[in-house]
Order: sequence, then C-alpha cells, then structure tokens
Amino acid sequence: MSEGPTGRGRGAGDPVPAPGRTEEQAELLRRVADGDEDAFAELYDATSATVHGLVLRLLRSPELAAEVVQEVYLMAWQQAERFDAGRGTALAWLCTMSHRRAVDRIRQNQRERDRDQQYEVRQAQTPSDSTWSEVEQALDSGEVRAELAALSPLQREAVCLVYYRGYSHRQVAEHLDVPLGTAKARIRDGLNNLRSALGVRQ
Repeated sequence: MSEGPTGRGRGAGDPVPAPGRTEEQAELLRRVADGDEDAFAELYDATSATVHGLVLRLLRSPELAAEVVQEVYLMAWQQAERFDAGRGTALAWLCTMSHRRAVDRIRQNQRERDRDQQYEVRQAQTPSDSTWSEVEQALDSGEVRAELAALSPLQREAVCLVYYRGYSHRQVAEHLDVPLGTAKARIRDGLNNLRSALGVRQ
C-alpha cells in the first residue's frame, strides 16, 4: 500500500492502553495492513494522544510535532504489515517510529542551523565577495553610485543594507521579510552585476 489516510480522529486516548486494549490495537493494525480505513481511524483515536505527547516532548514545537505525528501515521498506514505482535504492542511500535522520526527532525533542523551559522561566520571572517574588494574603495564615487542605481530595486536595497549599514545576511532577510536564501541571492546577483559593470571600465 503506497497511499492512504494521513490520520483523523479526536486526537484523544488513554496514555497507556489498558490490558484488554493491547490485543485490540494489534488487531486494528492487522486490519490496517489489509487496507481497512475504519480500523486506521480507530487506531489513530486510540493512540494519537500518546504519540503526540512523545513527539512534543522531544521537539518542543507544536507545529513540528503535528507534522511528525502525521508522518508517523502515514508510515503506519504504509507499513502496517511489518508489525509483529510477538515483538511488542501496537502502541510500542508506533512510539518507536515516532521517536525515530522526531530525532531525525531534530538532526535535520540542527544541520540547517549549523549551515546558516557557519555561513554567517565565514561572512564575518572573510571579505564578503571578491567583487566587493574591487569596488570598496570607490563606494563614494559617482560612478559606483550610478551603477548601484542601475541595479534592480531589490538587489540595490539588499546590497546597500549589507555594505552601507553593516547588516548580516540574516538581518537583511529579516528586514526585507524574505527567506535567507532569497536575501543571499539578491546580494550575490547585485554584486555580480556590479562586477560586470565595473569590468567594462577596467
């Protein structure tokens, strides 16, 4: 099964299944493996509160937790035939998947933060761009001001925020209310245009 519901229900349930419900939930998973959407909904209702609580404790973000919970139940729908009641309960199986997905999301977010931080450090420690060293001494000249004026408004604003006002790339993104990658692209494109314009005169 490659497709199926991503979860529905009240999002409520007992934190720990009562003894009599363990086999019931295992049976629900067996029915889910056969493509029974009603069984899937019942399973979601019975287990989602526990799954969500586990994920939220790990991620500490309601928005990210909601995304991961939906991913977990989609995986449960697609992989229900892999469940082995001899190795644990249905709830334990779901919680294991939940823990793995939450940890994956934490690692992914950390990698993204590390990349952004490393980029900012490099920007602070090294000349921002070889183009800038070419035009840095001429910033106040009428020629360079004319070339800046020839840039698109978005490129000009981004470049000026960085090199006249000392903004970091992240601060430019926040000031312009655009993604960090978009801000970097505007700065890079603006500098490339300056390089081309100045190269004609060199």
